[in-house]
Amino acid sequence: MQLLEETPADWWEVEALYDLCFAPGREALSSYRLRDGVDPVAPLCLLLRNVDGIAAAIRFWPVQVAGAKVLLLGPIAVHPTHQGEGLGGWLIHESLRRAATLGWQRVLLVGDAPYYSRFGFRQMADVDMPPPTNPARVLGLELTPDAWAGVSGAVVKCATNPDAPCGQSTSVLT
Repeated sequence: MQLLEETPADWWEVEALYDLCFAPGREALSSYRLRDGVDPVAPLCLLLRNVDGIAAAIRFWPVQVAGAKVLLLGPIAVHPTHQGEGLGGWLIHESLRRAATLGWQRVLLVGDAPYYSRFGFRQMADVDMPPPTNPARVLGLELTPDAWAGVSGAVVKCATNPDAPCGQSTSVLT
């Protein structure tokens, strides 16, 4: 199995994996509105590939909360034939390590607290995802101490302008 950064040539194969792993209508979720027209953080969009194709993939997107740069983790998926092998957890650990190396301080996701708490994520009562998001599923992680201190409010889409506050390490994968 090879760990690779996602390339433009991988885009549709990764999308097919997400379609396989998630319910129809996944793109109707509020987190997708934050991604529309925004470039993903390319150095953190990783995949695990073997001879059969993509076994697992993870993507990250820049967003803002109260003017602070935040990484939005997701989606992450593991092909059904590889679920239970620890690939998703390994991708999460590796991508978060890389995010810290790149200077990101905080990460946000919408997900299952019991699963993501093992990576250090906790519920973010003061961070509001666009509706209709269940507030109990809004989870955050600090990559540096106290990174979420004083950061609260609505999660908003990041500007696509490279000179804008969120324009760190992004590039087009589409």
